Amino acid sequence: MTVPDANMTTKLRLVLQALHVALIVLRLRPDAIITTGAAPGYFAVRIGRLIGARTVWIDSIANGQEMSLSGRKAGPYAGLWLTQWQHLAVPDATSGRGPRFRGAII
Repeated sequence: MTVPDANMTTKLRLVLQALHVALIVLRLRPDAIITTGAAPGYFAVRIGRLIGARTVWIDSIANGQEMSLSGRKAGPYAGLWLTQWQHLAVPDATSGRGPRFRGAII
């Protein structure tokens, strides 16, 4: 199954992408969703949580200096939010939630 490509500059395509992801998640009803990001992963995490799926967001290895935009947006909604960079694993001061470090792949 594929979803339309979209980004922040193609807002209408983002809506179409969200609908495609919603249809896939609702049709498959996964027990868990694990993603490394971007818009389709964000939508899958948000919709997956609504149907009771366990969700894991892993901020990718490509973002070593700061959390990715997708990670900052989706992480708070994921059941488990991971980063592969120890210095980025800083929980939010008010909520205590934030990316956790459990080790690196490289």
